[in-house]
Amino acid sequence: MEIIANSLLDFLTYSTLAVYSLSLILILIYSLTQLNMLRYFLKYLKNKQALNTTEPKAGWPKVTVQLPLYNELYVVERLLECITALDYPKDKLQIQVLDDSADESLELTQKLVRAYQAKGIPIIHIHRKERKGFKAGALKEGLKTASGELIAIFDSDFLPESDWLYKTVPQFENAKVGVVQTRWGHLNRTYSPWTSVQAFALDAHFLLEQIGRNQQQYFINFNGTAGVWRKSCILDAGNWEGDTLTEDLDLSYRAQLKNWKFVYLDEVVTPAELPITLDAIRSQQFRWNKGGAENFQKMIGRVMKSKNLSWKVKFNAAVHLLNSTMFFNVLIVSLLSVPVLFIKSKFDSLSLLFDLSGLFILSTLIFYTCYWFVHRTVFGSGIASFFHYTRRFLLFYCLVIGFSIHNSVAVLEGHLGIKSPFIRTPKFNLNTNDKTVRQNKYRVKKTSIYTFIEVIFAFYFLFGLYSAFELRAAGEFWLFPFHLLLFIGFSSISIFGLRQSR
Repeated sequence: MEIIANSLLDFLTYSTLAVYSLSLILILIYSLTQLNMLRYFLKYLKNKQALNTTEPKAGWPKVTVQLPLYNELYVVERLLECITALDYPKDKLQIQVLDDSADESLELTQKLVRAYQAKGIPIIHIHRKERKGFKAGALKEGLKTASGELIAIFDSDFLPESDWLYKTVPQFENAKVGVVQTRWGHLNRTYSPWTSVQAFALDAHFLLEQIGRNQQQYFINFNGTAGVWRKSCILDAGNWEGDTLTEDLDLSYRAQLKNWKFVYLDEVVTPAELPITLDAIRSQQFRWNKGGAENFQKMIGRVMKSKNLSWKVKFNAAVHLLNSTMFFNVLIVSLLSVPVLFIKSKFDSLSLLFDLSGLFILSTLIFYTCYWFVHRTVFGSGIASFFHYTRRFLLFYCLVIGFSIHNSVAVLEGHLGIKSPFIRTPKFNLNTNDKTVRQNKYRVKKTSIYTFIEVIFAFYFLFGLYSAFELRAAGEFWLFPFHLLLFIGFSSISIFGLRQSR
């Protein structure tokens, strides 16, 4: 029995260390791809050219603006006021309000559309009683009657500037261009630490990743909004499909496999409102991360079998589609870090494997370096800016780790093919305070099960902190900073969740 017990202990020990080490290596590989994109991002900034806003030789093409809506009581009035103010020849413009709403916002939207029609605005209201295919279904339905050669898409919380079309449409002078994507701005970046962290992450995506990939002619993605499609590109790629939660990523890959070119305009910033409640953040994160995993399962085979793509493009596409899976690797490293602490105190002979934990520090330093250049581009350099950045990065890192449970569930469901409905992200409008947040009819008022799990995890990593003092006389502090970040991350999210459920 003792031999069997020792053998089982050895198996569990080596299995734990193997999985732990593999996850660390995968996180490092992902961080190195970020470092590679930084190289091209800095090269782009150095050689950046002026934006072409010249009228196309054939004149301004007809544009259809699609506005997919679902129960947007608090923002629809603001949205329509902004979109109807777009500066573009009225005889070349069509605005489609693709409204799947099933509450009182439907009547409000119909009333607003009639009022703008009376003013001569080329706007129509399309209502589907059955929300088949969710957002993808609405866009596909609108495409049937879209008169525009180009299709601009805005979610309900996006507020483009009046000259937005004059900046984006000229990029289609090249007949091979199928999509133009603009950078997201943040109307409420400073509303709370939570909006600040979301803005931080989105800035990294839209500056470092989108520019880095686009400069290398790698696959990038339309971000679902604040962009323009060539209608013929949508149809050539197979039209919108609603079998994943990120229909934008899906169509982006199918279009690029058909050799359509994507143009990314970082200098055109389209302001939008960031989610402000935990349930709103969760619904958005769940959709993005599960959709990424679903698209990996759907598209990776097609990418790898393509004879027109280099191995570099295929490798980067695989990493791109696996972006959300990094949350699962972070969760594995986090969970196993406490058992690894105990294993190290008993197996000094495995010191080489324990040294692999340094890979997480290396990965963190790479992320820290890459995101500094993003921060510097947005806020400028200098000592004050650097200290501000360091504080934001630590907060970002804590909360990214804290979201790893919720996002890992989303990733696993995506890879396993478990289907779930498209859950919209509740909008609150800018004139928001604690009272109006509590009164918002779309707010989830019950405490999520994830909040209670995150409380348990906070205590789990508090135990990890305690264990650092107890395992040896001299202490075992090599994972102490990591466990401290984990404790702060899970504590912050669980407290936020408990407070907002009141």
